[in-house]
Amino acid sequence: MTEETTLTPDINQQRFSFVAILGAPNAGKSTLVNQLTGAKVSIVSPKAQTTRSRIRGILVQDDTQLVLVDTPGIFKASRKFDRAMVASAWSESDESDMRLFVVDVQKGITREAASILAALKKNKQKAILVLNKIDLIAKDRLLPLIAELNMRGLFTETFLISAQSGENVAELKDYLIQHASKGMWMFPSDQITDLPNRLFAAEITREKLFMNLQQELPYTVAVTTTNWEEKESGIRIEQTIFVERESLKPIVVGKNGSMIKKIGESARKELSYLLEQPVHLFLTVRVKENWANDPARYAEWGLDYNI
Repeated sequence: MTEETTLTPDINQQRFSFVAILGAPNAGKSTLVNQLTGAKVSIVSPKAQTTRSRIRGILVQDDTQLVLVDTPGIFKASRKFDRAMVASAWSESDESDMRLFVVDVQKGITREAASILAALKKNKQKAILVLNKIDLIAKDRLLPLIAELNMRGLFTETFLISAQSGENVAELKDYLIQHASKGMWMFPSDQITDLPNRLFAAEITREKLFMNLQQELPYTVAVTTTNWEEKESGIRIEQTIFVERESLKPIVVGKNGSMIKKIGESARKELSYLLEQPVHLFLTVRVKENWANDPARYAEWGLDYNI
């Protein structure tokens, strides 16, 4: 996935920084990464914990390259798989040059948000406060929340945005660019994500599963790209959808295959657009109990199985 070629500045003029996007599940982190990069690099759905591993969106402007790391939502994890996701988020925070702490202003300081605040304080990490979804509440409700969060002494700046509409995102983008460190770029000027195409394609299909089935399907569903062939007629992609119980398979397939056809068509159209060539997508649904405990899945998403 690439954008139009951008000229790479002289090595002595380059600026580069990693920016970790932290927050509770459904705070709007993935939507914000997509807005900042101006491209679809991270899937979005109403379901909590949609993002499963760090996904890097790459923003280039003038002499600056920013790598925006969309991390899994940080929450109290009980399952091994969930603990690995949360550990991945904190690992990215530790290694980043800047951190954004995204808060859904409708929910305020939830238990998950309070936990992140406590960890930032414990680790002596500063962050940029990003209050998201400001278009969905009355402005007079924001002032007490801003005051309560900033009294903690953790934040260097505060931005009020709507990641969905793009309101004030340009101001946040400008701030990040201005505060980037001097350093060599890590990626080509026209690359917008480091996510492999096979994994990116699987993520798009997983997004369509969530969008079409919503509450009917647990978030514990996996999609794996099993075959990728580039031909003159386009890209042939074969994927397997894994569900944990036999009772979930009919939900994904639908009556006479209607749901799987709808999901496949939606994913195919978006992939054709994003990959800029025809896509021929073939989906299979399989039952695989405890797929989340398969070490291969952890490796695929860049998670630590031994967490």
